[in-house]
Amino acid sequence: MIMPAEKELRAVLARFAQARIEHDVLPTGRTSRALEDATYTLCVITGSRTVEQALRAADALLDRYTAGRAAGLRRGDETLAA
Repeated sequence: MIMPAEKELRAVLARFAQARIEHDVLPTGRTSRALEDATYTLCVITGSRTVEQALRAADALLDRYTAGRAAGLRRGDETLAA
């Protein structure tokens, strides 16, 4: 699977969350289509078949991004100390 950029993943998650909230508050045809579109995009970007799998995959990717930044900071600290 190609890893999405963190910024793009966060934008898709925000779009999904907003669509989910709007649809839960006042379901209409428009909110239903927006939620379906956001769900589809989230599934595609994470390589998942269901929204539950997509959300788990997104969490795992965000953990990897965080770990990567932490590792980069540690390597940077070692370089500065040398």
